[in-house]
Amino acid sequence: MAPPKEEESHEGASTAELLIASCRSNNPTLLLSLLPQDDEDAAAALLNNTTTVMGNHLYHEAASRGHYEIIDTLLDQPGFECDPVNRLEGDTPLHTAIRWINSEPPEQREFGNALVEMMLEAGSNPRIKNKGGLTALQLVDPRNEGLRELIRKHEYASLNQGDFVDVGDVKGGGKLVQQQQQEEEEEESDDDAEFSGSDDEERAEWERRRKEKRK
Repeated sequence: MAPPKEEESHEGASTAELLIASCRSNNPTLLLSLLPQDDEDAAAALLNNTTTVMGNHLYHEAASRGHYEIIDTLLDQPGFECDPVNRLEGDTPLHTAIRWINSEPPEQREFGNALVEMMLEAGSNPRIKNKGGLTALQLVDPRNEGLRELIRKHEYASLNQGDFVDVGDVKGGGKLVQQQQQEEEEEESDDDAEFSGSDDEERAEWERRRKEKRK
């Protein structure tokens, strides 16, 4: 079940205030009416650079309330930034969305997890750390295993595409560790095949090369 819309009051407000209000009230129609219709770059700059007095971007405001429709609309805009960082916590909108999910009752998890999946598929990076050194995954309530697994899946997909990070930074990265160990064992096996064992000097050289590899 989607969260209820907030009441709106826009009389005499600036464009920035109206954009913020559209994200807080889950109002895509209002947001779209405020964007330049013939200049995508100007529209993207307006969406990406508008912030609240607390340093939240429009995306943070929508994510902090779990507003699926307005987030979907934002992500559809050309040039929209998926990972802006807010001033206080250094959170991305993905961090913010997970904080919102954690504050909701368990019945809301299915909806919240679908929201996060949409954000990830649109390009949100789950490995960005906030000022506290935490990734989005590390913020997830441990009881929400579905969300944890969803984020892990996207982390693995990024790794497989060649976007490498330290596997120790990936929560639940045991499978990756096992794969790495297996590859190392295969490399050692190849080294063994190259070594005939017929000469003491050859063995010493082989041991030296193995030690160098492990440094």
